[in-house]
Amino acid sequence: MPGKKILMLVGEFSEEYEIFVFEQAMHAVGHTVHVVCPDKRAGDVIKTSLHDFEGHQTYTEKLGHDYVLNKTFSEVNVNEYDAVYSAGGRGPEYIRIDRRVQDIVRHFHETRKPIFTICHGVQVLIAVEGVVRGRSVSALKYCEPEVTLAGGKYVDLGPTEAHVDGNMVSAPGWTALAAFMRECLKVLGTEIRHS
Repeated sequence: MPGKKILMLVGEFSEEYEIFVFEQAMHAVGHTVHVVCPDKRAGDVIKTSLHDFEGHQTYTEKLGHDYVLNKTFSEVNVNEYDAVYSAGGRGPEYIRIDRRVQDIVRHFHETRKPIFTICHGVQVLIAVEGVVRGRSVSALKYCEPEVTLAGGKYVDLGPTEAHVDGNMVSAPGWTALAAFMRECLKVLGTEIRHS
């Protein structure tokens, strides 16, 4: 089976692990991941963030590593991609209001191609009418009201679990990346065999 092409949507201060770990794992098994940010070009650098739970009422945010984008946003042709992935962190909060990002998500929704979302990434999906309506989806627990108001059913998972609803894979955050990526690979039709 030839490798699949995945389009990753990020913004400034998207979650570091949810970019780097996902991209590298998918490349390791033969898939291509193009990481794009509105109004940025291939070779441009974005700042990432690292969220953690350290005993406070909410998560902390620290500066993550710089990430060098590998695709120019304006050159994206959605028809070339097999799946879309919305990484979490703070980036989704602002890229979700970009009509071009909304159009990208709408394409994957209407064509029923796989949609992957983790942590705050669900905010990008919620910004497009009907994407989460009638679907069960996980996300960072603080996104539960938004999922519910958009007509979805919020799934409260443990920190290392992922959820699948048809062509949609979701997870609460970066601590679930192993389970999340395993389910994404299944939805993509990727089979890994150990001998």
